Amino acid sequence: MPFVNWLKRHLVVIAGLLTLAYLLLPNVVVTVFSFNAPKGRFNYAWQQFSTDAWQDPCGVPGLCGSLSLSLRIAFWATLGATVLGTMIAFALVRYRFRARGAVNSLIFLPMAMPEVVMAASLLTLFLNMGAQLGFWTVLIAHIMFCLSFVVTAVKARVMSMDPRLEQAAQDLYAGPLQTFLRVTLPIAAPGIAAGAMLAFALSFDDFIITNFNAGSTVTFPMFVWGSAQRGTPVQINVIGTAMFLVAVLLVLTSMVVGNRRNRRKA
Repeated sequence: MPFVNWLKRHLVVIAGLLTLAYLLLPNVVVTVFSFNAPKGRFNYAWQQFSTDAWQDPCGVPGLCGSLSLSLRIAFWATLGATVLGTMIAFALVRYRFRARGAVNSLIFLPMAMPEVVMAASLLTLFLNMGAQLGFWTVLIAHIMFCLSFVVTAVKARVMSMDPRLEQAAQDLYAGPLQTFLRVTLPIAAPGIAAGAMLAFALSFDDFIITNFNAGSTVTFPMFVWGSAQRGTPVQINVIGTAMFLVAVLLVLTSMVVGNRRNRRKA
């Protein structure tokens, strides 16, 4: 049976495409409803096509303010977690010290721990320290839970590095700083970039930990949750669609740049 044979040969590809379509379906729905003009408060049923929300994405009071706050927190949390996580990853791979195994195990605890437990623990810590809940407590909390993801991504990259490349640079009279900047850092850069992008996405998207430690501060996920109780404005779909398109553009750009580099090497 030709069809059955064809299906067997392409079963993995078909399964992959169906899985990808399933994952992208919510994004498609968000994009479609960003052009909707609902008659009531809730944007759950299609009414008519409109571009009003795209023409005025900040038309809802507080939306762009919360978005700007989330982007700032995500940026600084990504920067802090990436710097600290990279140093920790190099230390765990390159150096031998006491309790190294215990530190490796502790790194995975924030990834395995339920977010509500971590959120309550951080809130207890901040309250016992007398800290005022707000921007800084949210930023510290985000750096703490993003740190493990950065360490894991960078550590995997550092472990796969060939130490002979750094030894060759040293044989050519390169100093420690020059070897790190010219050899080590470029090789580790993909892992660092992956950890940074993962940290940014986790920080921007977080709701549970932020809700516990934000005080009166309102981030974009908290704004969306609050709006859902009263009626979700179309502008939220616009912001979500725009961010999805930016992420896709970044991925496509990195693929194009990578392909060009491979062609030059070939």
